[in-house]
Amino acid sequence: MARPRTAPRDLTIPAPGSTTARDALSGAIRRAMQDLMRLSALADPELRAFKPTLKRLLAETPGALASVLRTPTVGGLLRCLRRRAPELDYASGIAELLATIHTDLAFAGALPEPVTQRRLPRRVVSLPARRVIEIPDSTTRAEFRNHELVLFGREGSTTVSLDPGTEPERDGPCFIPITDKLVLARVDNNPLAMSEAHPDKAGNALDLGGRPASEWTETLAHGLELIGRYMPDLRGEIDLYLHQIVPVGYDTRTHLSASYQEVIGTVYMTLHPQLMTMVEATIHEFQHNKLHAQLELDPLLHNAFHPLYSSPVRPDPRPLQGVLLAVHAFFPVARLYQLMRDAGHEGTRQPDFERRYAQIVAGNHEGASVLLEHGQPTEIGRAMIDELRRWDSHDWS
Repeated sequence: MARPRTAPRDLTIPAPGSTTARDALSGAIRRAMQDLMRLSALADPELRAFKPTLKRLLAETPGALASVLRTPTVGGLLRCLRRRAPELDYASGIAELLATIHTDLAFAGALPEPVTQRRLPRRVVSLPARRVIEIPDSTTRAEFRNHELVLFGREGSTTVSLDPGTEPERDGPCFIPITDKLVLARVDNNPLAMSEAHPDKAGNALDLGGRPASEWTETLAHGLELIGRYMPDLRGEIDLYLHQIVPVGYDTRTHLSASYQEVIGTVYMTLHPQLMTMVEATIHEFQHNKLHAQLELDPLLHNAFHPLYSSPVRPDPRPLQGVLLAVHAFFPVARLYQLMRDAGHEGTRQPDFERRYAQIVAGNHEGASVLLEHGQPTEIGRAMIDELRRWDSHDWS
């Protein structure tokens, strides 16, 4: 029996002790499990071979499977396959998805039995194992066992240990810790990374922007500490959702960032010298991830995509779902500014602080006004629109 839908009453700014964001993420993971079961029913030889393993996982250790599907390196591939994204070749995508699932389960010691796969990707990006495994073209099959992978070819076999600390030397680590839950990723398996809707961007190619990785991680960690100091419940949600930040350049004049509904848990962003710019971007893109999880479960607006309206944060006309994404992203940014100011944080004495705060508040009101006037919420979406109405009427002075 399907679980009853719960209206997300504080998905924008969490109340103390809220479980709304966790519930949305859990629901998105449950949908991913259903997607995987549907996928396994297709007439593909690799999927047929995987089906007995999937049945055992669902019966014996569903939590291990859920943990794997939660990662953006697996969940992203699965959602792209579900919607038949043209950026991902279907047969190749199935091979990469299964190899990544097998690798992550093997790393966790959660495979119920060894698994053989014959159609293989050129590489496997394993976020839990914090490594990339290159698969030679000469490989004819791979056998995944708990804590190791054996690649078979015409000239024999090669065993790849998945134990921590056994990754071969390369040009620096693929994943660099920001916190104990979040990494800076120097590799990306998102098929949609170069697909970009923003008019000022041309995709999200990996790029440290000539800055050392330590500058990225220290800046991002400092920003997260600031969020945690003033909005601890929001910081807890960020820790729950985000797995990796992918660097896409450095710019002192502007800042760009992105996220994808298919790839929940990943944020793309440029590095900027102003800490508050990075803090804003972190909250902004996390909020998109949170809303994306909710949208995996239910539509929020009947008129989400037509017609188009002006957006407070984009130069181009946007559908109401885009306006919703913007307002939902920036209300917690405004709340952080307000809490910092009320607490007398030293950064609030900077001359640009009040100007930027006023700009965010005005943009939020503009976007909320469009949404409240024209939005036609679904039954589930009504609670969220009500929450945005409450924050729009909040005393921001």
